[in-house]
Amino acid sequence: MREVRWEQMFRDELESAIRECPVVYFAYGLCEPHGPQNAVGLDILKAHGICCAAARAHGGIVAPPDFWHVHEHAGEAAWFAGVIGEARSWCTAVPAWHHFKSVAYHIRAAHQNGFHAALFVTGHYGPNWRDLNTLLAIYQPHVAPRLYGLPDFEANTPGFDGDGCSGGDHAGKVETSLLWALLPECVDVSRIPPELPASPEERFAQGANASEASRRIGLRMVDDEVRYLGSKAGELLADYEAAAPHRPELTFEDIERIWDEEVRSRLPDFECCQKLYHQGQQPPPEGSRWRPHWDLPIRG
Repeated sequence: MREVRWEQMFRDELESAIRECPVVYFAYGLCEPHGPQNAVGLDILKAHGICCAAARAHGGIVAPPDFWHVHEHAGEAAWFAGVIGEARSWCTAVPAWHHFKSVAYHIRAAHQNGFHAALFVTGHYGPNWRDLNTLLAIYQPHVAPRLYGLPDFEANTPGFDGDGCSGGDHAGKVETSLLWALLPECVDVSRIPPELPASPEERFAQGANASEASRRIGLRMVDDEVRYLGSKAGELLADYEAAAPHRPELTFEDIERIWDEEVRSRLPDFECCQKLYHQGQQPPPEGSRWRPHWDLPIRG
């Protein structure tokens, strides 16, 4: 297969790839509980695998994957309390402001290296993908490449089994099927218990319908997402050509200035910084390992 992973390409390969198709994919996710049947890195392994498949099919380069993402604070802490209880999470978590500051520097990398389009694909859900789009909108006027962010389930337009409505889930039939298709060695459906365990510690965030997962349908969903990302990349390239944008190079200081002037004051309104963002969600109980980060002050 043609190499598309930035970190594994030689200079001549990178130069040739950007001449042929000046698109870069950024994949985001983390290690977190995904039931007994899935490797804990499902989110980023899924997003990165889909990005690589899209780049091989349609052109472009895939940036090094980011295995650290928003988790363990605000609504995410409340979610953990409900789905894994007090179990060890094996989570590679950072607070929201840390993650989004990193994304700002990824935007700079796309700009400095001359890409015309940049797609930011998160395999980790919750509301962070909407905050990602807020961040991209803030930085877009300062950079030349056309920016687009999405959760990978946006690209699963036909839905699981062609039902048109399933979108994404957490460690259920959709995510398990996708990882099974992309990295079968990271899924072991024989680990799924006959009945969903009653205790959250045993469930380890397993989706209730994980036993319905299918590698065959996962492969079809991967094809759907690859087709969607290729189409979206084409739209962004067309937008770039129509706008013919030119922006000066950006220094690290420029990124920090934009952050201080345009992002920092908006962080309290980011959805992933809200303490309860799911309907009916409850705070972590007093004494829970998740309680201290539930109301963690924003320090962006």
